Amino acid sequence: MLREEVTVSTRKVQWKCVESKVDSKRLYYGRFILSPLMKGQADTIGIAMRRVLLGEIDGTCITRAKSEKIPHEYSTIVGIEESVHEILMNLKEIVLRSNLYGTRDASICVRGPGYVTAHDIISPPSVEIIDTTQHIANLTEPIDLCIRLQIERNRGYRMKTPNNAQDGSYPIDAVFMPVRNANHSIHSYGNGNEKQEILFLEIWTNGSLTPKEALREASRNLIDLFIPFLHAEEQDINLEDNKNRITLPFFTFHDSLTKLRKNKKKIAVKCIFIDQSELPSRTYNCLKKSNIHTLLDLLNKSQEDLMKIEHFRIKDVKEILGILHKHFEMNLPKSKF
Repeated sequence: MLREEVTVSTRKVQWKCVESKVDSKRLYYGRFILSPLMKGQADTIGIAMRRVLLGEIDGTCITRAKSEKIPHEYSTIVGIEESVHEILMNLKEIVLRSNLYGTRDASICVRGPGYVTAHDIISPPSVEIIDTTQHIANLTEPIDLCIRLQIERNRGYRMKTPNNAQDGSYPIDAVFMPVRNANHSIHSYGNGNEKQEILFLEIWTNGSLTPKEALREASRNLIDLFIPFLHAEEQDINLEDNKNRITLPFFTFHDSLTKLRKNKKKIAVKCIFIDQSELPSRTYNCLKKSNIHTLLDLLNKSQEDLMKIEHFRIKDVKEILGILHKHFEMNLPKSKF
């Protein structure tokens, strides 16, 4: 009897948390590795995971406030140290955790003098306040402060729109993102065709989720996006209709700069999405809200255009200019004229 020896690959991809720390109630950090991966797989997974971590995870926050004593958003109230606008900004910073769907009502009813903190919020049982010491206002006189709040669970970053006040209530910029930032890096090892990669993922959260929970939820959401393809039947796929097909050249973030310079106004820059440039989550979502999705979209803007984006700061523009110069040796004009 002739017995043939067969070599079976024992390669098994595994993940591990290599660092975890809590800097404060509102800042958690986690560092994870995934290995061993074949050449190119780490970049594929890292880019997709970062995008989902920043934009596809649900979060809970206060989206509206109402008080009978508030004539308008930019008014001041006698006996309260902060302006109404400052109080709304403090409410925006409240970190909440919940599994609710739709909107819920909460309230604050405090008599001064004294400090008003997140501890004074009367919230439904399904909502947990992560840091009850978060400051809201300082009452300097014996007055009553009563505010009704609307709590909502959603995803992404939703900016308030002008003239959106309803019955004396005022919208608040909604930062639903529990992940404050996410980065990925790659370590390659091995020789020749046997080269393998290790993916490093760094995740910062606001405390409503741990980095490990965020990683698990992002993975689940990413899988859900691909499930429809698993159930696609062959007869539903028309392979003969190629009229509208466009073949784009393969391009990655780390390709040679010479190719990019030659094609920066063509298809190449259309293939680079802004989430590949390691921007902070707030900057990334502000650009997205302004329909800036690719490097080509960004290159069509000037520094003056970026400053017109709501809530954009000079610091954000300088950060973008630094990334463009570092990776692409490009710059944005100060103005279009």
